[in-house]
Order: sequence, then structure tokens, then C-alpha cells
Amino acid sequence: MVLGCVIHGQGDLRVEELPEPEPAPGQALVAIRYGGICGSDLHYHRHGGVGDFRLQEPMVLGHEVVGTVVAYGAGATGPSAGTPVAVHPATPCEVCPECADGRANVCRDTRYLGSAARFPHVQGGFASRITVPAAQLRALPDGLDPRRAALAEPLSVALHAVRRAGAVKGRHVLVTGAGPIGCLTIAAARAAGAATITATDLLPRALEFAAAAGATACVRADDPDDPNWPSDEADIAIEASGVAAGLDTCLRRVRRGGVVVQLGMLPPGQSPFAGNVLVSREIELRGALRFHAEFDDALRLLAAEPSFDALISGVRPVGEAAEAFALAADRSQSCKVLLDFAQ
Repeated sequence: MVLGCVIHGQGDLRVEELPEPEPAPGQALVAIRYGGICGSDLHYHRHGGVGDFRLQEPMVLGHEVVGTVVAYGAGATGPSAGTPVAVHPATPCEVCPECADGRANVCRDTRYLGSAARFPHVQGGFASRITVPAAQLRALPDGLDPRRAALAEPLSVALHAVRRAGAVKGRHVLVTGAGPIGCLTIAAARAAGAATITATDLLPRALEFAAAAGATACVRADDPDDPNWPSDEADIAIEASGVAAGLDTCLRRVRRGGVVVQLGMLPPGQSPFAGNVLVSREIELRGALRFHAEFDDALRLLAAEPSFDALISGVRPVGEAAEAFALAADRSQSCKVLLDFAQ
């Protein structure tokens, strides 16, 4: 029996029995073990969409998934059956100008697991068995626990954001927002050699996770006079909260000529923006969307750093998906919550 987490509309999440998938030519059949609940999954659940992308049909959620190879369709090759794998969630078109320029993460015609950006929607990975293009499989490095490997997709997002910032080694990096992506961005900045990492958030528990990820200073976002603020301005600021106030903090706390990377997805429509600060301080503002080659780097980093386990705050069986989503949405208690499809 194949069980999947299907979103039917705002607040309507169901665990349903799905048809047994068969791999088409070029595809792999994967038995999913763990799936990480992402902020976009929570948005589909709470709001029936993400940004401008609205649900138009039932959709299997999830794009942070790991499992085991079961079989291949005609003409497909990859890791042998029984191999633990992570699934790269993107299928870029490989022919658009962005793909040709080596920027497949901003491909104009990509397909991404569990996304309503196109219709019919791209069904996601929150099912006990799924089929995906075989090229999207990555064998787990030796010794990498599948639970920790479920962090590969969000860690790839964080690695891409840090790379968009430029040279990080020896620098002071500010990260606004200490949710799962913010904490993984802190870990990515630490791995890149940042000398000082300041994290901001409204919640004490989130700042505890930020410290576990490697933040050297943790600051209450609603207290501009918090004594934990370092005396020096940041060289680089990465906005990971997805709110305009976070971007404002980045622009005002980064040094003149510094770099600000907008990673968090802001609410749809217009957002307040301190444009004059950008001009008068000659700050570089850069966007960061998803990732591409960083996925393989993320798996290697996860294999080398057991400390990432501290960011997994809960694992729930797929039959308790509603409770898992509620826990993931409660940032006063959780960081990254996983669904277990083997239970």
C-alpha cells in the first residue's frame, strides 16, 4: 500500500492511499523513508498556495526526501537497487538561456517536486513510493544516516545563498531569521569560514537552534538595543525570515559597500523597502533562489558533520502528518520536522 500526504486546499491535508507507481522510461522507483516538512509545505497547508502559486488540484506535498532505490524503467541507470539515495527535487529544462548559462536553479521551465507553479501541478515526494527521473538520484555518502540526509535540500538552499554572498571567510555574517533555513544558512556560513555569525529572531527557542548551528551571537529581532549585538557592522547579511522587517535590519546593519542576500520569500505583492539606505551606503542586494550543484556539496557536508542532527527536532510517522505539520509550524518548539514513511 502506498500512502501519501495530499493537500486538497487550505487546511485540508489528507493521508491517502495512492496508486502503486511504475517507473516510465528514464525513471527510477524510490521507496521514500524520510521527508522534511518545508516552509512551502506549511504555506500550502495554511494558505492554499505559496506566493502567487495557488492550488488548482490535489497535490502530493514534499520535496525534501530520501529513500532507497527499488527499480528502474527502461533505459534508466543509477545506483543499484537497495542503495540509500537522496532525491534532487528539480528537473530543469536544460535548453533555456538560464540553463545554458549554468544557472539551472532559475530555469524558466523547471519542474520541482511538490509545486503548484505549473498546471498540472508537479506531484511531490511525500509518498511511500515515488517515481522520479533517474538523473535526480544521489547515492548517500558512506556513513550518512538517512535522517540527517533529509536535510540535504534545505542545506543546498543555504549553501547557494552563502555562495551568492561572495567571499565569506573571515567575515562577519548576519542572518535574520533562525527558522530551519536560517539555521542551515548559519551552518553553511560557518562551514565557509565566517569569523562571526550573528543570528536574529523573535523566539528564544529559535535562537537556541541558531546557537547549535554555529551562531556566535544571538539577538532578539525586536530589541535594537540587545547587548548581544556585536560592536562591528556585518560585512554580509542574509535575510532568511521572509519578512520586510528582516530585510530592513539587513540593510541597516550591514557595512557600507556590504552585501545583502535576500533568501526568504517575501509575502506576495509589494513590500516596504529602504531603498535610500541601499543607495547612500552603496549596498549590493542579491537574490538567492533554490540551488543546483550545491546538492552534492550538501550531502558531503552532512556526512562530515554529525552536529546537524541537533536541528532535527521531531520525527513523526506519516499517519500522524497533521500533528507533524502542527509541530513544524510551531517555531517556539521546533526547527526541522521529518515524516517517517516506514512507520
